[in-house]
Amino acid sequence: MKGAKWVAVLVLCALAGHAVAVDLGHFIRKDKFTDIKLSPTGEYYAATVPMEDKTALAVFRRKDNVLTGTFVPARNGHVGGFDWVNDERVLISLAEKFGVRDQPQATGEIYAINADGGQADLLVGYRVQDNGPGTRIQPKKVEMVVAFLTDPLPNDDRHAVISVWPMTGTEPFTRAEKLDVRNGRRVPIARAPVRRASFTTDNTGEVRLTHGAGVDNVNKLYYREGAGSEWRLINDEDVSGRIETPLGFSEDNRLVYLQIQAGQGTDTIVAWDPASGERKQVLHDKGADPLSIIYRNGTSMPVGAQVMDGRHKTLFFDETSPEARMYRSLEAAFGGDPLFVTSSTKDGRLMLVRTWSGNNPGDFFLYDTVARKASHLISRSDWVDPNMMATVELFTFNARDLLPIHGYMTVPRGVSGARPMVVMPHGGPFGIFDTWEYDRDAQMLAAAGYTVLQVNYRGSGNYGRAFQHAGARQWGGTMQDDVTDATRWAIAQGHADPRRICIYGASYGAYAALMGVAKEPGLYQCAAGYVGVYDLPLMHSTGDIQGRRSGETYLREWLGERSQLAAVSPVNLADRIKVPVFLAAGGKDERAPIQHSKRMAAALEKAGVPVETLYYDTEGHGFYTEPHQREYYTKLLGFLSRHLGGRPAQGAAQP
Repeated sequence: MKGAKWVAVLVLCALAGHAVAVDLGHFIRKDKFTDIKLSPTGEYYAATVPMEDKTALAVFRRKDNVLTGTFVPARNGHVGGFDWVNDERVLISLAEKFGVRDQPQATGEIYAINADGGQADLLVGYRVQDNGPGTRIQPKKVEMVVAFLTDPLPNDDRHAVISVWPMTGTEPFTRAEKLDVRNGRRVPIARAPVRRASFTTDNTGEVRLTHGAGVDNVNKLYYREGAGSEWRLINDEDVSGRIETPLGFSEDNRLVYLQIQAGQGTDTIVAWDPASGERKQVLHDKGADPLSIIYRNGTSMPVGAQVMDGRHKTLFFDETSPEARMYRSLEAAFGGDPLFVTSSTKDGRLMLVRTWSGNNPGDFFLYDTVARKASHLISRSDWVDPNMMATVELFTFNARDLLPIHGYMTVPRGVSGARPMVVMPHGGPFGIFDTWEYDRDAQMLAAAGYTVLQVNYRGSGNYGRAFQHAGARQWGGTMQDDVTDATRWAIAQGHADPRRICIYGASYGAYAALMGVAKEPGLYQCAAGYVGVYDLPLMHSTGDIQGRRSGETYLREWLGERSQLAAVSPVNLADRIKVPVFLAAGGKDERAPIQHSKRMAAALEKAGVPVETLYYDTEGHGFYTEPHQREYYTKLLGFLSRHLGGRPAQGAAQP
């Protein structure tokens, strides 16, 4: 009832014209936990804990929620993934990112820690050191390699299967090894016939499939009958025109489940019989690709997938299976909100279930399959009241070439009609997409009084290979037109006040914001770019992509030849921009070096365009520290308030 009264107060204040300042602390505060997994017996659970400039792992005893162990990496280090390999030991895959907007890049290091915090050790990776000259006992191999977990081998408490890449300076051929999870000793068990490969094991832990790509980024899939057998090529993207990714095996190891990314339509999942060559489609949704694979409790056997065609839904290979019936029962119990089983005990009795929505960051429940009872374990952000948050609505329209485009509108609760709007294109751009989940930036902007428009323009993931490839070499082209068309659609539908629209984004989204006001000078009243790229030829010479041969291929195929990019670079189009601009960037940003923002600001100043800037030499691709985040969002809301009339941040000087 308190939440409802507070919403009413907000609405009345808005109607009366009074500014209710935005409490930034509500939106920049870190989640308590991100991912949580049960141990095989259910005695413990482990959880990733976001911190200012790192992500730690915490282990708790389940019966009393007592903290028993922690793993805290150095600055810019993040627990990128973790798996229980037995009842007492957790394997941790380390990643790095240099800013909150950066995508974590795996370092190829695997650590291990006991549930009680003991025996924490780096088992494999380029920073492994020997035990010194005083001992001949050197179980861990000191070698310049990166490694990734393939199979935690739930029936083997001592070992796991990993993939190992030698750090040779070029894209390497990969080998599979059996790793001793206590002392780091490694034994080779297979070698891939393709570069940058991953491996897939059957239900006995035998390496049976490998999938990878060379410097040309052409995907290949190989299969073998078992140890000692020859690899045989199953799919070559150059020949078939599709990508086939292995998901796992059937219970009897007779069938292989493959996700197929074909030239047209959304991805399908097929069951392939290696003996006969027969393929049978077991899962397909016309609206969206498989998003998350659902496994049988306590196993690595795929049984279904979650897709997100607007909202999340679950599909199963067999709708009469126990897993399907369990999900349907849980979905009914949770009122239709999406849910996902993140882990379970080995015997399948206890499951950890995550639920969420567009206005709820997420809650975790422990479900007892025998007692058929769910109990709340923890909320990601327990200070967020979903009943007070803005609503998130799906929209679909046809672009100017009639291609269907999807997206989401975050609408301040209790309001309707044409509102001041912030158009917020996502970063990436390729393969990334906005989802029906809690978005902190969108909710913060809604709290300031704006409707927020997020567009899954062509090039985005989730809608099939053809949709994603339609964005190739379309920076400033049809990808930008989709954002423009979405904005005009919102105006035509009465969602946006045409005199009060700004465009704002980060990374590629920042590029789209500046291109938006350059290509459509009468459509937006202002633009804001955060850690953006604005000089596209510069991407071929600076940043963290072009340093790899496969990265050079990616830039040519997806961005375009360097000689063609000046014409679609906002830094060269400043004289077309007629509205105020706000730019923010970090001096240590390797993904979008600060030179982009400084060149853009200089070009705008030369063209006489009002421009505000905020730079931090110590920050990377998105500001880490809370004071810097607070200043950034204070300036952003102040900038938008001056041009759209929304609410500023608490404590900010009034315009």
